[in-house]
Amino acid sequence: MPLPTVILPGYLAGAIDYREMQQTLIDLGIPAVTVPLVKRDWLPTLGGRSVLPILDKLDRTVQEIRQTYNTEKINLIGHSAGGWISRIYLGAKAYDIHGRVSDRVYSWQAHQFVSTLITLGTPQTSYERWTLKNLNFVNLTYPGAFYPEVKYVCIAGKSIFGVRRVGSWLAYSSYQLTGGRGDTWGDGITPIEAAHLEGAENLTYENVSHSPRSRGKWYGSAEIVQQWATYLN
Repeated sequence: MPLPTVILPGYLAGAIDYREMQQTLIDLGIPAVTVPLVKRDWLPTLGGRSVLPILDKLDRTVQEIRQTYNTEKINLIGHSAGGWISRIYLGAKAYDIHGRVSDRVYSWQAHQFVSTLITLGTPQTSYERWTLKNLNFVNLTYPGAFYPEVKYVCIAGKSIFGVRRVGSWLAYSSYQLTGGRGDTWGDGITPIEAAHLEGAENLTYENVSHSPRSRGKWYGSAEIVQQWATYLN
């Protein structure tokens, strides 16, 4: 039986946006649940603040699914910011860059029970000042495909080339903030280069956009899920 899989939504997204992704995995015979987030759960993280509220909900969901299926290992899917937050979750070093308060967990060491981490359109780098503190922690503490016992699969979309004109300006600006260069290919939010990690299985899917509200296909469209689900061994 395939390992159960947990889906972590992207920034400001709720579980409702991942219903098709989750159901497609279930239809493929892969038990799947989405971390039960709603948009307001992200509000305490705005402005580059700590993502502890999201990590706490992620850990509760992971432990519940491990108990439900009586399994040591699970697979983890992180869309957009959910990908780098998942990399924090895997780690053994305390995530305390925003200061500590009592009775909180700051290190989850989930590399022990995550078999495969798939990131979808995740900005693994950023020059944007609000996200720089968190991403610097991730990339300096856990560079690349850090844990050899975890299979890292990083998927980028190639649907929009960033140029300074109407219809592509958002992509250009987002690519520049994320990867340092606007005139490149990406999924409309994350440039291809920024979505990949050294040492990971790095893939690029043609005509795939970033958001569940994008026109056309995105990472959670059924035909795209069927492609990356083959890595969930």
